[in-house]
Amino acid sequence: MSRHVGLDRPKGPGYFLFWKTVFLVLLAGFMYFVYMASSAVEYVWRWERVPQYFWLKQDVDVRAESEGDLLSIKRDATGVTLTIKTNSGEVQRVMPADAEVHLSEGDFVYMGDSIASYHQSKPGVLLEGLWITLKVSFIAIIFGIVLGVLTGLCRISANPALRWSAITYIELIRGSPLLVQIFLWYFVAGTLINGVLQSIGLGVMPPLWYGVLALAIFTGAYVAEIVRAGIQSVHRGQMEAARSLGLNYSQAMRRIILPQAFRRILPPLAGQFISLVKDSSLLGVIAVRELTKATREVVSSSLQPFELWILCAVLYLVLTFTLSLLIQQLERRALR
Repeated sequence: MSRHVGLDRPKGPGYFLFWKTVFLVLLAGFMYFVYMASSAVEYVWRWERVPQYFWLKQDVDVRAESEGDLLSIKRDATGVTLTIKTNSGEVQRVMPADAEVHLSEGDFVYMGDSIASYHQSKPGVLLEGLWITLKVSFIAIIFGIVLGVLTGLCRISANPALRWSAITYIELIRGSPLLVQIFLWYFVAGTLINGVLQSIGLGVMPPLWYGVLALAIFTGAYVAEIVRAGIQSVHRGQMEAARSLGLNYSQAMRRIILPQAFRRILPPLAGQFISLVKDSSLLGVIAVRELTKATREVVSSSLQPFELWILCAVLYLVLTFTLSLLIQQLERRALR
């Protein structure tokens, strides 16, 4: 009689071949469903127009804003400078070095005349929104980790003030919607902060930083509970052994407890960071032009909702999948 039962039974080549075939059939069925659904929609797909919103290439026509005599055309490594003498004085127009000037020195320029043209190639609206999403998410993750670790340590502290403060912060943040917190930080706290900054001559804080602040504080509350659970999952005998070796509490926590807890909290941290990337899409409500807001603007101007929203979803998928791979690689190194 076989010594293996249930899940312990060795799997033969036919087993894996069968289930791989099942997976391929399911994948083919899903792709067929997507194809049939897209065909059933009475919509004209215009994928050829999408690249211009990702990387913009266009010819720019420079026109005169006032009339006068073209005094000089100067070319150097930085660009082309046209000096036009008008009734109110001299006006200079600076253009890229590859600009083609349509006039000669001494010509009279009328308002609205085409005086030069050049080819422009730059990141499109979607790529700029993707960069803002990356920047906001990265900064918020860093601050969220620092705030979460400190709050998690306060959460298990014997000091009542630290422990109760941490509990209050965690429950308030986790118990209220992120969208409401973004509104409060920008329209309520932001009004006070900007007023103080203006009173001392520092100007106002851009909306992006209020978005980073809201995301970092929101993420920090969840990271704090993850850190607290990770620390408490380490057997208390580890702390007792470290203290018996002469280490104080902070040394034992830093050298013994936290390294072990770090290996255990990596998977839930990865999930929290992936959620943070997607939560950054809410910052459009405070005029932060991240990926979702940029997509919404392009959809409004181009009337191509399906292509652009599908592309937006794919870009978020690339971001989150890449972050997941990085966390998995970090987890493998931590387990060595």
